Amino acid sequence: MPFYNSLIVLVLLMLSGFADSLGFVYASKIWQPDGLLWTNLGKSALGWGFGIALYIVSLRFIARLGVTSAEIQTAVWFAVTIIGVVIFNRQFFSWPRLEQTVAVLVLVGLGWLLVRTGV
Repeated sequence: MPFYNSLIVLVLLMLSGFADSLGFVYASKIWQPDGLLWTNLGKSALGWGFGIALYIVSLRFIARLGVTSAEIQTAVWFAVTIIGVVIFNRQFFSWPRLEQTVAVLVLVGLGWLLVRTGV
């Protein structure tokens, strides 16, 4: 049963993070020089709405695993959201090498914290 719950948590948090990352990507395109782009506002709101709904569902399975720390619960979501923004924005490979390295190290650091704090 713990493996089943872990798998559900991972899938739900990945979907939640990717939905939220789409919300962030479209939010960055809402305001244009000629005004508000309602389509991007709608896409952003849908991404965030879907993302938070999946996150709330994932909390049920996270609780079954005995994880009650808000820091741990959000760390996985945060890492997936950052990865999603990088993927959907398609600019990571145009960054200077130093910024790419720092971004990877930040994700490695999040992974380190997750492992060391007992997830």
